[in-house]
Amino acid sequence: MLEATGLGCVRGDRRLFTDVNFALSPGSLLQVQGPNGSGKTSLLRLTCGLLAPAEGHIRWQGASIRSLGEDYFKSLSYIGHRNGLKEELTPIENLRVTSGLAGTELSQQEATNVLGKIGLSGREHLPARLLSEGQRRRTALARLLTCKTSLWVLDEVLTSLDSSAVRFVTSLIEEHLNKGGIAVIATHHELDLSANSYHRLDLAS
Repeated sequence: MLEATGLGCVRGDRRLFTDVNFALSPGSLLQVQGPNGSGKTSLLRLTCGLLAPAEGHIRWQGASIRSLGEDYFKSLSYIGHRNGLKEELTPIENLRVTSGLAGTELSQQEATNVLGKIGLSGREHLPARLLSEGQRRRTALARLLTCKTSLWVLDEVLTSLDSSAVRFVTSLIEEHLNKGGIAVIATHHELDLSANSYHRLDLAS
């Protein structure tokens, strides 16, 4: 269970939002919407414990994420709107590094197979700086094929993807939810998902 109560966020001298509340049980999806500057990314970073709220609390399995520390971080996978790739490394190298940091060791062949599934066959040995935006996004999202976390926090997950990649990533999210995972996703896109528990949060309202 992921719960937020009375969350408020202030960046600099500007208040982005106040009194945000949600409760997500296994199999639940929260889609965060709102115009640019409304605080979508800030809310996701609060959820990950990367920012501290101005007010309110976030709890995971009934305990404050601040008190859980590393145990909470091991439970989640966060992919931001920036891909977080090392420009000089290939997709294989980027995937093996990020997976290793998350506690999942991948062989070169395993990484190659994962990247093939997400549509990067023939590009897996190129430095990330030579990839298109869509290919860079696919490289970042390949982590979802290797992680074993129960909470996914995804920022503009479908940006720069073509229709086939959108369908593939959507199916990954749906599979995650069907297995009892939880997802918090900020996106302008309409998600074609049949989640049992689908919540929307509009930060503009």
